[in-house]
Amino acid sequence: MELPFYLSFNEFENNYYNNLEKWFEEYHNTSETDYLKALVELYSPYLYYNFANDRLQADASIQIKDCFFPYHEKIGLSFCTSCEKGKSAKNIKGMNHVFEWKTITMMEYAQHILDKINRYFSKNNDKEGKNTLDFINNYEIITSREGAGYCVNYNLHQSTLPFLKAYLPVYGQTVNIAVYRDFYSL
Repeated sequence: MELPFYLSFNEFENNYYNNLEKWFEEYHNTSETDYLKALVELYSPYLYYNFANDRLQADASIQIKDCFFPYHEKIGLSFCTSCEKGKSAKNIKGMNHVFEWKTITMMEYAQHILDKINRYFSKNNDKEGKNTLDFINNYEIITSREGAGYCVNYNLHQSTLPFLKAYLPVYGQTVNIAVYRDFYSL
C-alpha cells in the first residue's frame, strides 16, 4: 500500500482511520504501531521536533548539486583529428559539469521538476491523456541536463516522490504556494 502524503494536518486527520483500515486490509498481521512507524518514515525527511517550541516543525528542503560549466577563456569547437570512418579516439573526455552543493526548499525543487516535465511536454507530442504525475518518475526527463542548473540525483529523487505527488499540480506550469504554506503551518 502506498501511503498518501498529506500537506495539511486536517487532511491527514480526516483520512486517518480510512487509511488505517486500508493498511489492515493489505497487511493482516500488523498493528497500528506499524502503521504509525511507516508514517514516521514517510514524513521524517520533511519534519523535525522543535524542543524549544514543543511542536513539530516543517523543514522541507533538499540538498542538490547546482551544476555549472567552468569559466574558461577559450571555449570553442573541438575537432577529433584522429577520427576516421566513424571511429572516435579512445580517450576523449567530455565536458563535465562542475558543481557545488546547495540546499533548496522543496518548493524550489518541485518547480524545477515541474519545469523539466513541462519542457518535455513542449518538445514532444506524446502527452495525450497524460499529466504531470505520469512523468514525475521518468528517468530521462528527471535526470536530463540542459546546460547549467540543478543536477538531479535520481536515487535521491525517489525519496521525494511522496511529497512531489502530493504537491505538484496535475496540470499547470507553477506550483501552488498556498499548498506549500499549508504544509509549513502544520
